[in-house]
Amino acid sequence: MSAASPRIGIVGTGAIGGFYGLMLARAGYDVHFLLRSEYTAVRERGLRVNSAVHGLLVLERPQVYRDAGQMPQCDWLLVGTKSTSNAELAPIIAQLAAPDCKVVVLQNGLGVEDVFRPLLPESVHLLGGLCAICAHRSAPGVVEHQALGGVNLGYHSGPASADEQAQLALLNAMVEMFRQAGVDSSPMPSLAQARWMKLVWNVPFNGLSALLNAGTAALLGNEDARAQIKAIMQEVCVVAHESGHTLPEDFPEKLLMGTARMPDYLPSMYHDRFQSRPMELQAIYAAPLAAAAQVGAAMPRTEMLYHMLRFLEQRAAG
Repeated sequence: MSAASPRIGIVGTGAIGGFYGLMLARAGYDVHFLLRSEYTAVRERGLRVNSAVHGLLVLERPQVYRDAGQMPQCDWLLVGTKSTSNAELAPIIAQLAAPDCKVVVLQNGLGVEDVFRPLLPESVHLLGGLCAICAHRSAPGVVEHQALGGVNLGYHSGPASADEQAQLALLNAMVEMFRQAGVDSSPMPSLAQARWMKLVWNVPFNGLSALLNAGTAALLGNEDARAQIKAIMQEVCVVAHESGHTLPEDFPEKLLMGTARMPDYLPSMYHDRFQSRPMELQAIYAAPLAAAAQVGAAMPRTEMLYHMLRFLEQRAAG
């Protein structure tokens, strides 16, 4: 392994890990995939992305592993799992991390890196990746990619915490790999601000899609729903500002306009609810609400949405 030919590991080969791992592998990078339930299907049939942007993409013989003990240590680890399993996943990431490894957390929500940090070796760099993509898994080893696909990256913590130039060099190294793979990518000066910006979209659209059984087109096509979405977005912007991360004043309106131009999309929490998987309520709702409480701000619409989603999840669990 070397800086010129890094070994990349994908932990969690669902929609996010499958898409970005396939793109990097097709660009010639040495990519290794850790899978569990989908291992047999991917080993036998490969990885497939049905992309509205790039066309049909197939990786016929990916390097796949069911057991972390059989997978080689990696220079870069991209974590594409849901945040609901982070605490249990941390020992596996530590096991797969080569010296000076860069771990990139490709997850939604606030504070997801904070869960990993105390459970990882001090020698590991921890980065956050903010994915702007419309994608979901339709079958084992099959990803449906509807639109977008960019990744913005920020440095969280590690050996370069006190050296901004070293941080930027690491971010640019991953940015360049993504760009070589045909993925738009940029370094972010503040990971915390970038996570708040992503929450402005995720808090209303993820929760309302799961609660109302509706995609983005139906939500924006209803006057009442659109008004609630914008009000929730504004709540998130206020708490971001009170937490020290001022967002553009017209940011909610720009997100609404951009979403209206997208194909109709069912966010990840919709799929989680209707496929009886745990929803990412802690990272997308509980963590921002806790941040709001710390700065004395109120998020009444967000809080109500959170409690309704908790009700649905608890009811489904019996």
